[in-house]
Amino acid sequence: MESWILRPYRVARDNSQWYRFLTSGFLHADWGHLLFNMIAFYSFGQLVLAVLVNGTGAPGLDGFGAMGGIWRFLLLYLGGIVVSDIPTYFRHRDDRNYGSLGASGGVASVLFAGVIYSPLNKIYMMFIPVGIPGFIFGFLYLLYSYYQGRRRGDNINHDAHFYGAIYGVVLTLIFMPAAGIEFVRQISRFIGLNI
Repeated sequence: MESWILRPYRVARDNSQWYRFLTSGFLHADWGHLLFNMIAFYSFGQLVLAVLVNGTGAPGLDGFGAMGGIWRFLLLYLGGIVVSDIPTYFRHRDDRNYGSLGASGGVASVLFAGVIYSPLNKIYMMFIPVGIPGFIFGFLYLLYSYYQGRRRGDNINHDAHFYGAIYGVVLTLIFMPAAGIEFVRQISRFIGLNI
């Protein structure tokens, strides 16, 4: 655990420790943390991988084939783990006791790619009895993560959730720019606008 966890203080002082940006994504605080991340990853990963490999059938949303889709999926997930910890590194590089672990940045990247590809799919939470359309859930998730990241009171790296989500949206739109247009079109129809 100690040799893989992200310790910004150590990374800032030892150039051989950059690997921690990735290895920390393969550690979890407990079984509940791991289970929650893997359920979310499994739930959205199938959709995102299928779109990256096969496309959606909508104009401009062609897939990249098996190898191209898998490589993009890995860049989305593993890149989300690494990129989401960069702000954490800068915020805590002088905090000798700070450590961060978990795949939440990568999971958030995949989750938000799924929201871009299918914004009206409902997301269900254990404590909410009805499904919430993905684009509404995504907006609320970003607000919550941003707020909690500024508050810093619960020993969770909410910045990794927030920046992982942003990375997922940006990379998804780089992979398939037409996904942004389709996202807006679906939401417009949902709220009764004909755009």
